[in-house]
Amino acid sequence: MNLAAVHQGVTKHRKRKRVGRGPGSGHGKTAGRGHKGQASRSGWSCPPTFEGGRMPLIRRIPKRGFHNRFAPVVAQINVGLLDKAFQPHQEVTPQSLSEKGLLKGPYDQLKILGDGELTKPLRVMAHRFSRSAKQKIEQAGGQIQIIPGPKPVPKHKMKPRKPKSS
Repeated sequence: MNLAAVHQGVTKHRKRKRVGRGPGSGHGKTAGRGHKGQASRSGWSCPPTFEGGRMPLIRRIPKRGFHNRFAPVVAQINVGLLDKAFQPHQEVTPQSLSEKGLLKGPYDQLKILGDGELTKPLRVMAHRFSRSAKQKIEQAGGQIQIIPGPKPVPKHKMKPRKPKSS
């Protein structure tokens, strides 16, 4: 391969294909749409999930249970991992966890869980703590700090529905 020809033909702003401009263009007459049929007509569109009339994949897969698309994504870290990754008296924040590669992917809230042992005093900042994690951090001489964030509405504080009057 010739190195001078590597980028030959590659353009930053490619011109659009001009169809229906006569037989000499190679895209005249039917303008690349073929003869007859639904796709040859103007105004034709097809959903991206259309699979040619067979049962679509989304309808073939069994669905079970309830999936809340609006629920916050909660990242979880165990106390045992904090003990291995941090030195005594260090500050544990979501930023420091992601820098060390312990938190990956997008999340809305961080929760510290109590699995494992903690032997070092650490200052841990997170949105949520499990009861056992809180206890282990404080027993090791560390501190916890809750990061403020959007708080979920407790079920007992939701407004009751008004019964329909007949």
